[in-house]
Formats: sequence, C-alpha cells, structure tokens
Amino acid sequence: MILNIEIPFPRIDPAAFTIPLPEMDLGPNALGPFPIRWYALAYIFGLLIGWWYASRLASRPQLWGETEKSPVTKADIDDFAFWAMIGILLGGRIGYILFYTLPYEPEKLSQDPMFIFKMWEGGMSFHGGLIGSIVAVLYTSWSRKISLIRLGDVAAAAAPIGLGLGRLANFINGELYGRETTVPWAMRFPTYDWGAREWVYSGNEKLVHPSQLYEAALEGLLLFVVLAVAVWKFKALKKPGLVAGIFLVGYAVSRTFVENFREPDAFVEGLPSFLTMGMLLSIPMIVGGAWLIWRAQKGPPAATPA
Repeated sequence: MILNIEIPFPRIDPAAFTIPLPEMDLGPNALGPFPIRWYALAYIFGLLIGWWYASRLASRPQLWGETEKSPVTKADIDDFAFWAMIGILLGGRIGYILFYTLPYEPEKLSQDPMFIFKMWEGGMSFHGGLIGSIVAVLYTSWSRKISLIRLGDVAAAAAPIGLGLGRLANFINGELYGRETTVPWAMRFPTYDWGAREWVYSGNEKLVHPSQLYEAALEGLLLFVVLAVAVWKFKALKKPGLVAGIFLVGYAVSRTFVENFREPDAFVEGLPSFLTMGMLLSIPMIVGGAWLIWRAQKGPPAATPA
C-alpha cells in the first residue's frame, strides 16, 4: 500500500517587505504601498553575490595560469556587472515576449502593447536572459579590450548563484511548479491573493512535484559546486572556454531533466508530447557548450615555424 504523504506549502508572503508609500489615486492606476518581492531580491542578491565571487576569481592570477595579473581584472568585473544587470533584465523580458507571448499569446500584446513592459505581472525567460548576458559579455570585452572567452568563463562560474536564488523565489511565489505526482514530497500550491495579502486554496489543487526546488538544487547548487571544483581544484580557467562550456552543458542537461517533472506552459502548443519549450531552447546550449569544451581541451594550435 502506497501512503500519499503531502508536504505542506510554507505560505511565505511573496513580498519580503513593503515600502509604506502614501496612497495616491491616479485614475485607472494607484500609487500606494510598494511591495518588494522575493523575486526582485533574488535578482539583486544574485547579481551582488555573483559580482563578489567573480571579483574574487579575478583577484587570483594563479587560477588563470598567470603570476602577476589575471586576464580579467576586478575593474573589468565591476563594469561587466552593470551591463549584465541590464542584459539579464531586458534579455529575459524580450526573450519571454519572443519565445512565448508572440507565438502562443499574441492577443496579450494586441490588447495591451504596454504588456511588454509589465515585468511585475510575470514573464521572464532564462534563455532570453542568457542571450542578454552574452551581449553584455560581448560589449564589455570590446569596450575594455579584454578576452571575450575569458570574461565568459568568469561570468559562467558565477551564474549558478543567481539561478539558484531565482528558482527559490519561484518556489516562494508558488509558480512554475511541477506535474501531478504521488511522491511522498508532493505539494499543493495555492494562489496568492494580493488584495487580501494571503494564500488561498480553492480545494481543486493537485499534488505536484515542487520542481522549482529541483531546479534550484541542480541548476543552482550542484552546477555551482561542479564549476567551483573545476575552477579551484582543476584550474579550469587555464583553458579558455572550458568553464563556459561546462556551464552551458550543465545547465541544459539539468533543465532538460527537470522538464520531465515540471508542468509545461499550458499555452505552448504544437510540440510533441516528449518535448517542451525548455528542452527545445536547451539544445543550442548543449551544442555550443560541447564545442567550447572540445575547443578548450584541444588547446591552441602549435606555432608554425617561420
């Protein structure tokens, strides 16, 4: 006999705290108390902690096979952090619009063109944020005249910090949960009523996988540990592109695995039953990451005698 044991959802308020602004009636809109959500804090602290960790890597030349100065300096990291923040936010939102809204829910834009800017209503794509981060790497390497691949390596080493925090925020928000299941750690996710500021159960919630925690563990914690071991123990930064390649393949494999437990977006249609949008968008990451790993292991070609 299988016991159906349910783990209770913790019901944490999605707003970490609220800024008590005076309420102002602005017609159809109102400006009042401003809630600071855990999701926003995940972005902020992910960038701050990632910036600190990347700066630490840049301050150790021996990790890069250098004796006096790393090929990427702390000043480079400081500049990159600013552009990465912009790239992640804009790329994540634009990616969501291009990959999900336009193909599957175009009426949201036709009815309200300002939906593009309403990030507080949800809708950020990791793969779009990744593209935005790559653009930030490209611009920073060009503007500061540093190696593109070396900067990409240090950015990849720090990226799982933000990924893990973001998935924990998804869990707190009760969003992006998994498929129906009977595993002992299954949960029922309620809906948060922002008017009453409380979690509400309708009675129709199903027991599902807490897939946000799976992603936090795999895409965040495990991937960070794998990259940290590669960097600090095996000196992977000495081989340009190796860390970035491991990150791309590691994330894509983790995401593809968890997609088997995560509830697919209901509005995404036309894909085979065995394929989700997350899996589809991970394929280029596996190909690109495998190429970077192969390139790094092969090493630079031998110099041709004059």
